[in-house]
Parts: sequence; structure tokens; C-alpha cells
Amino acid sequence: MTVSPSTTSLDSATGLLLRQAAPAAAGLVLFVAGLTWLLVGRALRPVAAMRREFTEITERDLHRRVPVPRARDEIHRLARTMNATLDRLHRAMTRQRQFVADASHELRSPIAAVRAQLELVLARPSRTDWPVAVHKALRDTDRLQAVASDLLLLARLDVREAPPKTAVDLGALAAEEVRRHPGALTMDQLAEAGGRERAAVVTGSRVQLSRLLTNLTDNARRHTRTTVSITVAVHGGLVELAVDDDGPGIPEGDRERVFERFTRLDDARARQDGGTGLGLAIANDIAHAHGGTLTVLTSPRGGARLLLRLPRAA
Repeated sequence: MTVSPSTTSLDSATGLLLRQAAPAAAGLVLFVAGLTWLLVGRALRPVAAMRREFTEITERDLHRRVPVPRARDEIHRLARTMNATLDRLHRAMTRQRQFVADASHELRSPIAAVRAQLELVLARPSRTDWPVAVHKALRDTDRLQAVASDLLLLARLDVREAPPKTAVDLGALAAEEVRRHPGALTMDQLAEAGGRERAAVVTGSRVQLSRLLTNLTDNARRHTRTTVSITVAVHGGLVELAVDDDGPGIPEGDRERVFERFTRLDDARARQDGGTGLGLAIANDIAHAHGGTLTVLTSPRGGARLLLRLPRAA
């Protein structure tokens, strides 16, 4: 004879167990939820501080930075990345403000000169040498046009648009530049390292690269004592173009500064010769836009050497 346990007794035991365990389970759930809330809140507290500080930063106070937590975790790296981005924005904004101030100064000088000349002519029309007055006004107007053209080109370069992938022969460009200034420029034979003659073809904008070369030769012609020489050579995967003069050269301490906008090492002479202070800055920006570099060295002729390096076309 088999005896079966009562289902009523089993149900009663199960109900009692559930009634006793339910409060403990609910308490455990609440404890885990509260602990999770505290831990997550503490972990995200630096993020909240970073968010508050970041939302208060405007273009007027880019010197401010978000707090960096001490823990070397992902939030620490995020804060450092945000501060590095703010550093770049601050430098860019400072550069832009300085550029606008310098541009305003450069444009104000010829405008003031033209205004003064016109006022003087109007005050004494009968005693004015009109051809001389018009010539002076045109000279200052030419300077205004040169500064405006350079500013427009720099604005386009600042957009960082990739130049076209057109094959450009730097040797041919250099030869054209020499033909435009006979007697003032000379060109050495195009050669590859090792002596074999070879075409120096790069990819990019022919107009921009021609402007780069013109700016380099114009700068060299203003400072040389005799003539300016251009050398184009191929070294493996690079094409090098060197512009040499026999002038006073550029001191080592100024070799980076000459690429800054509106920089003149000899301000009076540069203004007299029509320099805007933007030529080397434009050349440097064009070189970087084409994946190359532009550096200042000491020329074997005793003056300055401006060396352009660009990747050679495949």
C-alpha cells in the first residue's frame, strides 16, 4: 500500500516559503538598485562637472578647461581629449583675431595715404602736379589690391580644400619663372640624385604651385645682391625645389617666424619694395596643402635657401 503526501500540505509549505522570502528578495533588489545608483552617480560625477564647465565655455573665454579627474580611466582620457580640442580652438581663434587685426592695419595704411593725398589735392588744386598725384594714388591702390588678393587666397587656403590631382612639372614651372625674369633668375639643370636627368612631376594645382614659386623668387629678389638661382632635383619619392640668394640670409631664430602672416624682418624695405608680408605665409600654406614642406636653410651662396619638398607623382 503506497502513501502519497497531501497536496494541501505541500501548497501550504510553498506559500509559507514565498511569504517569508518575498520581503528578503525585495530588500535585496532595492539594495542592489541603491548601490548601483550610488556607484553610477559617483562614476558619472566627473562627467557632470565636465558638462557644466563645457557648456559655459564660449568664444570669449576659450582659455577655460574642463576638470580632469585623477583616476586614469576613460573619463580621464575624455577630459584630456576635450581640453586638447579646446587648446586647438583657442590657438585658432587667437590666430584669427591677430590676423584680422594685422589685416586691418595693413589695409588702413594705404587707405590713409590715398585719403591724405586726395585731401591735399583738393585743398590746393591749382598747385598740384596731377600726374605725380595720380601716380602716388595708383601706387597705394596697387598695394591695396595686392593685400586684398593675398587675403582672399589665404582665406581659401584656410578652408583646407584638397588641391586637384593634376600632374605638374616643377622643372617646367621653374623654367617659365626664369623666362619671366631674364637676368635676375638662373636655373640649374634638373637632375635626380645620382646624376641622371629626370622629370620632377608632382600632383596638385598648377596655379597654386606657380604662385608658390613666384612668392619664393619675389622674396629672394628683394634680398639678393646679384641673382637668384633655382634648383630642381628628384630624390627618391620626393621632388625638391630650392631657391637660393646671396643676400644677408635669415637668422636661425627667425626661420619659423618668417612663415607667420604679416611678418617682415626688414619692415621698411619690405613696404618700400611692395611686400605685403604674406608671401612666405601663402607659400608655406600651399606647400602643406600639397602634402609637402617648406623650410629655410643657409644657402651655399651665403644667403638664404628656401627649400620646397613635395611628394613625387606616382
